[in-house]
Amino acid sequence: MRKIAVAKLDALFAAMAKTHTVYLPADGADGRAQYTRWEAGVVYSTALNTVRSAKDFFFPQTENLMDFKMEGKSIELIDTRDEGEDFIVFGVRACDVRSFDVLDRVFLAEPVDSYYAARRAHGVIFSMACTRPAETCFCKTFGIDAAEPAGDVACYIDADTLYLDAKTEKGEAVLAALGLEDSDTAAVDAQKALIRERLDALPLSGLSAAAFGGDKLDEYFERPEWKTLSETCLGCGTCTFVCPTCQCYDIRDFKTNTGVRRYRCWDSCMYSEFTKMSAGQPRLTQLERFRQRFMHKLVYYPANNDGIFGCVGCGRCLSRCPISMNIVKVMKTLGGKNV
Repeated sequence: MRKIAVAKLDALFAAMAKTHTVYLPADGADGRAQYTRWEAGVVYSTALNTVRSAKDFFFPQTENLMDFKMEGKSIELIDTRDEGEDFIVFGVRACDVRSFDVLDRVFLAEPVDSYYAARRAHGVIFSMACTRPAETCFCKTFGIDAAEPAGDVACYIDADTLYLDAKTEKGEAVLAALGLEDSDTAAVDAQKALIRERLDALPLSGLSAAAFGGDKLDEYFERPEWKTLSETCLGCGTCTFVCPTCQCYDIRDFKTNTGVRRYRCWDSCMYSEFTKMSAGQPRLTQLERFRQRFMHKLVYYPANNDGIFGCVGCGRCLSRCPISMNIVKVMKTLGGKNV
């Protein structure tokens, strides 16, 4: 365990920036936190979490995959990637750290997504314990301990001191180069106890996922409640774009003045054209699209990934949905007394 005075945070970030590009939550003009590249003058945000998750660093919303240059019948493939940058993402909450495990099982499974894999190899995660979790938080439902965040380095902060605990060889290598003061664990142990006490007092602390899982397809797929739940859904996709675990994307080729560019961007299962094929649209109604999203989180994903759910309880969909529809309401409606 190492420590540094909060008053010296800028000096810490400057030292990190000598070997890594550093990104951290900073308050934007609208007062909401978003990940920002650190430079002198950028102030670490005290907000609980960012509007968008740290998923963007490994699976960006938009990216160019490759270019094609065509001359007659000759096609030259041009690799446009530049993913050799070592970077640190500082202040990632426990829920978002767990989201990387969810994404890893998708993008690092065969065939491996080499774009995602390269970013994961170059990224170092500095997680941050949640001393003041919000009423919309329910990470505990999915076995996540906000008092014991994973990552390469787990951080704890109070009014005066930042504590850093290396969890991986990658994290230890970064901390060793910073020359920080060693510390005992007394202050961190006390903070962990306080965090868990606050987590237990949250409105959703008792929410259980026990009623769901990979063996519940037949039980939930044809439930009549899907109709009522989906009736007010706007199909706007906001929930999917703020979600740290959604992994759907679209790939298209665009003709440019110099050839063809292959481009990838996030897509949403809530959109009417999602997975549309020449034969038509496999999910014609909003009910089917709505059901797909939540069945994937609560049934399909755990069925294919050793029981791990596709939700991390970050609460973003609770706070951002314009009609206040979210996975908690779906779980309570379908799970009944078992939730």
